[in-house]
Amino acid sequence: MTLPRPRFRTSLRAKVACAGLASVLLGSGLVYGQPVGLPSMGSASSAELSPALERTLGDAIMEQGRRDPTYIADPDVSQYLTDMGRSLVAQASGGSGQRITVFGVRDPRINAFALPGGYIGINSGLVVSSQSESELASVVAHEIGHVVQRHIARGLTQQSQSTGVMMAALAAALLAALSGSGDLAMGVAAFGQAAAVDRQLGFSRQAEQEADRAGFEMMRKTGYDPRGMVRMFQQLSNSSRLNEGMGGGDYASTHPLSIQRLADIENRVSEAPSVHTRGSDSYWYIRAKLRIAQARNAQARRIAIEKLQLDAKQSNGVEQSAAWYGLAYAALQQKDLAQAEDALKKAQGGGRNSPEIAGLAVSLALAKGNAADALKLAHAAWDRWPDSQGIALAKVDSLQKTGRDTEAVPFLQQLIKQWPDVPRLYQLLAQSQDRLGQNVAARRSMATYYDLTGALPTAVEQLQQARAMTKDFYIQSELDVQIRNLKERLKADRELLERFKP
Repeated sequence: MTLPRPRFRTSLRAKVACAGLASVLLGSGLVYGQPVGLPSMGSASSAELSPALERTLGDAIMEQGRRDPTYIADPDVSQYLTDMGRSLVAQASGGSGQRITVFGVRDPRINAFALPGGYIGINSGLVVSSQSESELASVVAHEIGHVVQRHIARGLTQQSQSTGVMMAALAAALLAALSGSGDLAMGVAAFGQAAAVDRQLGFSRQAEQEADRAGFEMMRKTGYDPRGMVRMFQQLSNSSRLNEGMGGGDYASTHPLSIQRLADIENRVSEAPSVHTRGSDSYWYIRAKLRIAQARNAQARRIAIEKLQLDAKQSNGVEQSAAWYGLAYAALQQKDLAQAEDALKKAQGGGRNSPEIAGLAVSLALAKGNAADALKLAHAAWDRWPDSQGIALAKVDSLQKTGRDTEAVPFLQQLIKQWPDVPRLYQLLAQSQDRLGQNVAARRSMATYYDLTGALPTAVEQLQQARAMTKDFYIQSELDVQIRNLKERLKADRELLERFKP
């Protein structure tokens, strides 16, 4: 059995709605900017755009965005960025309970953006251009500042004609997606353009400065070096000047870096008490991986490899190890297994290891056809790094490729208890269950996968298929409850969106 993908029947109404939404979100003529001089901060606009509706908007956009080719689904990258975001928001004033999900975008331009519902996109180019983890954290913290202060909600509900058109188009497109009759990917969540949402919001100077201050406090309390924000501001400002008119200063154009903003943060750094600066080796390995992953053509790939080769010669310690790791990753992508093995050994020089290195070793063993060796490496790596999603998925891959689905199922169920909000785990569980003939369980797992990725109509369809496959009264009753709950959520989402229609 081939587990299905969501089906979308694109009606004329849906096409019109999506086209209208794309033109509003991505066009240059309509600006729904944050008004200069916010009337108040915090939850002022919750009456117009409730957190529930904002989350509905974000989930629906991301449901399509995860299929975009620039979306980075790599578990090491996703976990690293989201863990950083959640550690920062835990220290935010008013951030208690705020859901934050940070994802990577395969784009060499220096940019970051926030979407409704606590989703924050980070271009690979921003990670690669940063020189320290604190510099990267400063941008993530700034974006979280916009989210926590509800600047996005306020900008989306600003009382203006253009905003009214935008919200009406957005509501129409999302309603079409909820009914299963529209494909929101028709330009709405194409992440090469998703930063246009930030650009159109055009946050005021006051809002930008407030996000700076909130981000600064998050960094300081989390243990990052707040001077990283100053260095990143300076780098972004220089990038904007050097690349003016060339698309290289995207972040500075969407978040204007005024002298006043830089001076304000410099003053705060000078007055702040010293902190024990945190840092992780993962930053360097993720940065090296993204340097290769973002290369769009042979020339860009050659330049990336040359930079890693230079770093491997001139750096030392973890930075040198990460450079060799990046070279091993590049060679494995090109299926040059001998070169990948050589570079990986050099990355492990001096006894160095990391979950990223260990995960790549498992992938290399599988690529060489040594499934048994891959499984042995995966077991050892999991024993050492039981909090790494990358290692967990490498072990699942090894189990499934060695035909050990009976072991994969309980292991995946264990992982789901550990990370209940990671959709990929449910998809892999469904695959193993299906191969074991557990057809009802497989569809229930896929229903959860679609639920977590925002495809509620497809989740309902999976549960209905599961119900038709069993005659067990108790299982049917459980499925009836699940189906009813999902349909009630769909109804509630539609009702939330209906009030924004013209």
